[in-house]
Amino acid sequence: MTALVDTADEDAAVPADIRQTTAAAAALLTAAEDVTLLAHVRPDADALGSALALGIALYRRGARVQVSFGAPDHVPETLRPLDVLRLCVPAAQVDPAPALLVTCDVNEPARLGALAGRLATAGTTIMLDHHVTNPGFGDLRILDPRVEATVVLVHRLLKEMNAVVDADMARCLYAGLVTDTRNFRDAGPGAHRLAAELIETGADPHSLVTPIMDTHPFPWLAVLAELLGDAELDPAAAGGFGLVHTVIHADHVARFRQEEVDGVVDTLRTAAEAEVAAVLKQVGRTRWTISLRSRGRVDVAEAAKALGGGGHPTAAGVTLEGTAGEAVAALRAVL
Repeated sequence: MTALVDTADEDAAVPADIRQTTAAAAALLTAAEDVTLLAHVRPDADALGSALALGIALYRRGARVQVSFGAPDHVPETLRPLDVLRLCVPAAQVDPAPALLVTCDVNEPARLGALAGRLATAGTTIMLDHHVTNPGFGDLRILDPRVEATVVLVHRLLKEMNAVVDADMARCLYAGLVTDTRNFRDAGPGAHRLAAELIETGADPHSLVTPIMDTHPFPWLAVLAELLGDAELDPAAAGGFGLVHTVIHADHVARFRQEEVDGVVDTLRTAAEAEVAAVLKQVGRTRWTISLRSRGRVDVAEAAKALGGGGHPTAAGVTLEGTAGEAVAALRAVL
């Protein structure tokens, strides 16, 4: 029989520099009276769940709290139930010079979008992230690419603050964990133990996951079929491991929710003949955001980084200018 791993043992395995930075950040946050927490543009459940879980804890300690992101100007529909205290504000309402600024799941300053300038005007900045391509920024840098999601770092920080994780915080943390691990397919033992703890605290997997990952408007099904039908397979790309890609034009990007558009790549990645999947989303006349996924033999973070983007070895992204064909050619070249 395999013995269970004590959480204290897991904490001891955290590198000393990260433990020290986490303790310093916890001391700052515990004493803070005014905190601004920022997620990256087009926030996913890990980014917004991280900011909201920490924000809820700080608010209940008596701090003034703002949570925001550079774009869009509203919380994604499926993530709105996480904001139980209505902490989220539009980017235009964020303090121009925050006393204490915390970035959550932001792999580089540019991912803050219109709020990137707050890094320069803030009194003190804390960065929480797990992207391997993060160059490092902020006064206190809690960067651990070994963890599956930024919510894991937030959970560590909450423990260091002696904050009691309640059901509202647990739901935020679980949402980030389940989505960034692809429903725990990319999760290690520690993430599964954390998930069990969060469920025991009050996070209900069915009610959380169903709207985020398993619910779409009926018209989307026809569009998804069209996008998959237009997908192209290049078995010779990515060093012979294969590339499959499709293009989502601006009309569909504008018509449907972020949840639908961003999920296409996870369907496309199921093609057995391709190691790498790419989805090009048109966000301007000649501007494309590209989502990349890998089965593990190709490091898409390195490919994205070569083009000015970043991410994880199996999930990354980049924004390129030009035609769709030019963007695909640039991608093929770095792969």
